[in-house]
Amino acid sequence: MEGERLASQARSSGLPAGGATGESPGVDAPLLGSSGSSALLQAEVLDLDEDEDDLEVFSKDASLMDMNSFSPMMPTSPLSMINQVKFEDEPDLKDLFITVDEPESHVTTIETFITYRIITKTSRGEFDSSEFEVRRRYQDFLWLKGKLEEAHPTLIIPPLPEKFIVKGMVERFNDDFIETRRKALQKFLNRIADHPTLTFNEDFKVFLTAQAWELSSHKKQGPGLLSRMGQTVRAVTLSMRGVKSRPEEFMEMNNFIEIFSQKINLIDKISQRIYKEEREYSDEMKEYGPIHVLWSASEEDLVDSLKGVARCLDQCCQATEKRMSGLSEALLPAVHEYVLYSEMVMGVMKRRDQIQAELDSKVEALTYKKADTDLLTEEIGKLEDKVECANNALKADWERWKHNMQNDIKSAFTDMAEENIHYYEQCLATWESFLASQTDLHMEETSEDKPESH
Repeated sequence: MEGERLASQARSSGLPAGGATGESPGVDAPLLGSSGSSALLQAEVLDLDEDEDDLEVFSKDASLMDMNSFSPMMPTSPLSMINQVKFEDEPDLKDLFITVDEPESHVTTIETFITYRIITKTSRGEFDSSEFEVRRRYQDFLWLKGKLEEAHPTLIIPPLPEKFIVKGMVERFNDDFIETRRKALQKFLNRIADHPTLTFNEDFKVFLTAQAWELSSHKKQGPGLLSRMGQTVRAVTLSMRGVKSRPEEFMEMNNFIEIFSQKINLIDKISQRIYKEEREYSDEMKEYGPIHVLWSASEEDLVDSLKGVARCLDQCCQATEKRMSGLSEALLPAVHEYVLYSEMVMGVMKRRDQIQAELDSKVEALTYKKADTDLLTEEIGKLEDKVECANNALKADWERWKHNMQNDIKSAFTDMAEENIHYYEQCLATWESFLASQTDLHMEETSEDKPESH
């Protein structure tokens, strides 16, 4: 009877009955295009924003989603977690559209910061309206990311752009940097919106809909600083302790992400270096063509050839600029996003290990009867549920993340290949045209020099 009841609950949540045993259905998640700009160049960096408010606290509102959410402070049953981390086989109908635009600078007596307008359009019934408009600053995004990690410690939260700016920029808030950040913040929100679980997070809804004063009030609810410090100390202790026997499938995940991180970081560094060198090459090309024009003024017999070379160089320079723009819009941001993603996934692995390490420590204490056995047995039961929830959440999200990653990287490489083909075809056609004109010119000169026959 109990098994039938669990299966019935699983079906009502949209899961196949097998989901209650930890089996995860496949996922076809929507993919987003990559975006970015030249501000991603690898270089020394400076801290951009002011120090964030480390005393921000978390919500204690016990909404339905919060009760079903899995967090280190709230043990839940495996079934409630599995119902929460569900991946429907139904057709994906997008019902949440988010745009980040209109960056605006704010200057106060103590700080300067940028806010962004966020427009949300939705057909979901849980929203009070079909359209919302709010303004948020970077630290608000950081707050949201922290809340998502707290509520879903073993789901892979999309990464935020770094809190840094390339060293050497004249202005503190360079236009290119602001545009790069705007695109990345929009990507972050839409990644969350497209996630089958994160999209229904209550704090995400508050972030999208609450006015500034409402968001500030919402942030101040929840446990205080000492409570958070206690959780952090416990997490560090468990992290240092480590796990005795990590399941094989998580060993494979850990090995995969370590190798992936090494390779994607290397590709990112080399890509950024190549971009920088090609940008310098493009700048040199801009000076190269005009020199030929100046030279033609003193070389009457080479005027056509020199001006022809100058035109070719100018056209190739324009093609290079377009190609560089394509790289900064597609390949570079896609690769760099997954550099950040690799760090996020490693963090998720550590949090899963911490949950298991907590269970291991209780089991060890029970073995040696270091505390009240009845109390330990009860705690172990809750922790076993907690570990099962964590494992099921990570396994489901892992497959979804890998699927998205592979498609995003393939798409970025395909875009790069098309840009390269178009670029080299343009340059080839330009120089072939020059050669043809020189051949025609040579034939005309030869014809003029040939003596007339009598």
